[in-house]
Amino acid sequence: MHTVVEVVVVVVVEVVVVVVVVEDVVVVVVVVVVVVVVVVLVVVVVVVVGVVVVKEVVVSSKPQRSRSRRLLVVVVASSSSSVVVEEVVVVVEVVVVVVVVVVVVVVVVVVVVVVEVVVVVVVVVVVEVVVVVVEVVVVVVVIVDEEEDVVVVAAAEPTLIMYK
Repeated sequence: MHTVVEVVVVVVVEVVVVVVVVEDVVVVVVVVVVVVVVVVLVVVVVVVVGVVVVKEVVVSSKPQRSRSRRLLVVVVASSSSSVVVEEVVVVVEVVVVVVVVVVVVVVVVVVVVVVEVVVVVVVVVVVEVVVVVVEVVVVVVVIVDEEEDVVVVAAAEPTLIMYK
């Protein structure tokens, strides 16, 4: 039969296991937070670079005015502005695609990691609680059958029957 000391040792070991699992969860959560922060920074950099590129394209494609060739300037201005619009649209599309892909990847990774961590924690904690409860019950449960004067002590080993 288990002694109280054995049960205390088992309970302490089970608590340590749960603490280690929770510690691992904290590490995973910290890693996920760091990944999310890095991804947000990358998205911000991509958007800022996209805005700068758009401004550069718009500024560099503005036609220079010339007094002697006004008609030519008008033609150049109308054709170059359509080119600018096309380039701006392409840059904006690229920025949007990059942002969407990064956000989707981050969401998928975070969901997978969180689900995995939750499943592991729930399983480990439930198993450890069951082990502790069984160990404590094994030591504590004593059934007294008054009619037959028999005391049955529940134990992990074969049941011990003591007669008065």
